[in-house]
Amino acid sequence: MSESTAEGQASQDNAATVSRPPERRLHAVPSAPAPATSAAQSSASSVVSFNKDELREILNVYGRMVAAGEWRDYAIDFNPQRATFSIFRRSSEMPLYRIEKDPKLARKQGVYSVITATGLILKRGHELARVISVLDKRVKLVVT
Repeated sequence: MSESTAEGQASQDNAATVSRPPERRLHAVPSAPAPATSAAQSSASSVVSFNKDELREILNVYGRMVAAGEWRDYAIDFNPQRATFSIFRRSSEMPLYRIEKDPKLARKQGVYSVITATGLILKRGHELARVISVLDKRVKLVVT
C-alpha cells in the first residue's frame, strides 16, 4: 500500500468510529390510561384518605401551631384501614399527636380521633373541626 492510500483508509476508519447521537423518535401517548385490572382497582379504592376539605382544616390548625413555634413537622399515612396525620415537634421524635380517620368507627364513636404519643385518645367524633379543636390553643380574652 502506498502512504496516501493508507492515510485515506485511516481517515475513513476514524470517521466510521465517530458515533452520532441516536435518533430520537416520538411515540404517540394514549390520551386515556389503560384500564387497570379489577384487583388493582379494588386495592386503590379501598385506601382511606383525607379529602381536600379535611386536609384544609387540619393544615389550618397545623399552620397556626407552627407559627407559634410548637410544631415543626408532619407526616401523612394512607392505609386500607385508616388515614393518619402525624404531628411532630422534631422530625426525629415520635409524633406528639395523631389525627386519625377510621371509617369503621363511623357509626360508633366517630370517624375522627386525636391520639397522643402515649396512645391516649383526647377526643373522638363525627365532625373533624370539633375533634381537632382540642389541639388548637387559641388565646382567649377574659374581661373582668
